Amino acid sequence: MENKKIIMTGGGSAGHVTPNLALIPRLKELGYDIEYIGTEEGIERKIIEENKIKYHAIASGKLRRYFDVKNFTDPFKVVKGIWQAYDIIKKQKPNVVFSKGGFVAVPVVIGAYFNRVPVIAHESDITPGLANKLSVPYCTKVCVTFPEALKKLNKNKAVLTGTPIRKELLEGSQIKGLSICGFNQAKPVLYIMGGSLGSKAINESIRKNLDKLLLSFNIIHICGKGNIDDNLNSEKGYKQFEYVNEELPHLMAAADIIVSRAGANSIFEFLALKKPNLLIPLSAKSSRGDQILNAASFEKCGYSMVLLEEEVNETSLLNKIKELYDSKEIFIKRMEKNNLGDGVEAIVKLIEKVKKNNS
Repeated sequence: MENKKIIMTGGGSAGHVTPNLALIPRLKELGYDIEYIGTEEGIERKIIEENKIKYHAIASGKLRRYFDVKNFTDPFKVVKGIWQAYDIIKKQKPNVVFSKGGFVAVPVVIGAYFNRVPVIAHESDITPGLANKLSVPYCTKVCVTFPEALKKLNKNKAVLTGTPIRKELLEGSQIKGLSICGFNQAKPVLYIMGGSLGSKAINESIRKNLDKLLLSFNIIHICGKGNIDDNLNSEKGYKQFEYVNEELPHLMAAADIIVSRAGANSIFEFLALKKPNLLIPLSAKSSRGDQILNAASFEKCGYSMVLLEEEVNETSLLNKIKELYDSKEIFIKRMEKNNLGDGVEAIVKLIEKVKKNNS
């Protein structure tokens, strides 16, 4: 029987890990032995070890675009991480390395390159992040999520695959979702999320408008770690969560419309689930502007409405949510015409092809 081994990497945020989780079941079906390289204390370690995948920890410095004293010391951590990754890859002898980005990925990609192991990277956003920019020269192929991203990368390396969606996300139960929240079906469900850390701007605006919104909706609010408002725990029709994992498919199934940040993984999940959505992208003041580009692309395709963070106020948010709900059927019909296909299958086929070509 053919030996198949893949080492995966990616970390720093849940968005750099969860797409890997979507690929793992399919890779296992095809007989791959899967291992993971990440940081000692990053969020990726907990997520991957919970999924019973062998985990290797390496050193890695954060890559910053701004001045910080650590910019002088972290390069030494990156160099240490490269040699650690090189040693792990040399011993484990994978057929291919798959990178989802984040700062931990850079040492792994370079370590694989020095071992002459092919690397496939995945870029979620329209413009590549700093880690992927540094990694691309050492990659065999780069999977992209948005058609616009093809223009930003070497045409011989870039492949439009879409983003991998976890199978279980598509198997949620509306009835279970309503039951988890204690909702009845008398009112539609407004689902609100602001990323894994939560969004102060979205949380505050929703809570200021809560009385008015509850007249029309039951509300599921994923507000981020430390952002639960205990004064609202007894509010009928309003259910708060810091973070959800196993409940997520059921809560998403219960949602009629969604208000969210515009992270690439999330918005492609909304598209796969055909959920009308209002996107409030992270401001360019506190990011490289990737969410603004993501949101603009979905708005152009007719999949989403967009409200910039600087434009959020009590009136604008209420009006947009009402407009979205009133026109939800139009958005659903547009999303049903999406032909991007299954990101998991597209990426796995590429992994198999690259592995075969390197055999």
